[in-house]
Amino acid sequence: MSASLPGPLAAIANIFRDPPPEHVFEVSPECLSYVRPSTPEQIQYRELPAGVVQVSPLKDNLLNPVAFKQAILQLTSGLPASKKPRPAALILPDFAARLQVLDFDTFPSNPEEQQALVRFRMKKTIPFDVESAAVSYYLQPSSSKKIEVVAALMSLEITGRYEAPFRECGFHPGLVTTSALASMDMMPNSGLNLVAKLSGGSLTVMVLDGPSLRLVRCVELEEGTLDELSSLIYPTLIFVEDELKRRPEQMLLCGFGADTAAVAAQWQQELNIPAQALQARFGTLLRWNAGLLGYLEGVK
Repeated sequence: MSASLPGPLAAIANIFRDPPPEHVFEVSPECLSYVRPSTPEQIQYRELPAGVVQVSPLKDNLLNPVAFKQAILQLTSGLPASKKPRPAALILPDFAARLQVLDFDTFPSNPEEQQALVRFRMKKTIPFDVESAAVSYYLQPSSSKKIEVVAALMSLEITGRYEAPFRECGFHPGLVTTSALASMDMMPNSGLNLVAKLSGGSLTVMVLDGPSLRLVRCVELEEGTLDELSSLIYPTLIFVEDELKRRPEQMLLCGFGADTAAVAAQWQQELNIPAQALQARFGTLLRWNAGLLGYLEGVK
């Protein structure tokens, strides 16, 4: 994974000398999404048959690479021929990676030392070999004396398997990130916000204080019932109140589809926190496009 970016794409010019990739894909178990930022209104989707993508942080996620490659070719069949690989951004499911907010008293300036320290801190919290993982991280604004680093780790084998079909189709995935990180550019820049993001059989819960990510967890769901979702939201709220000494000013829901209004109403009543659907400028938020729409927000 390449370096994921604060707000996360707001600082992309500081990391890449070239413009942001002109081809953007988001992967989910249900669907492959594609857009060119130059034409953000022309988002395309290809439904993936059941079993093509099965998200896991431990094993290969592409169970049917042939069908997956066919979806890429169908989405990009209108592109002119090119002798050179096309730079692309690849947005992967949250549950395939491990995302964490780390705090340090001091943080080295040398990138190799930084990466080694991030690996060391996350070694005991990830279910795969940290030395064979792709690492992304960035320093974020902090109101405390601590240095806060947002870090994402993913198995190199899993990352490589995701990238391979795109390379075979003539794309170079120069930017690889997760849906949650890419979606942050749609979040409010002020206030304490609790975000519940449903996607591909998992729930990602984020707490953002202005532009800074304070807490993130991604949990695989067993049934996806409201009771199960609530059992993940309630402890998060208690933790936020204990650690930050504040209550979130609002809850933002993403990926709940037709159930959004009912879920928002119930959580608003039970938690006494205003709840509403997260909004996107460039399309309707679905379970499989939050990262893509967040990417567009960042580069636009």
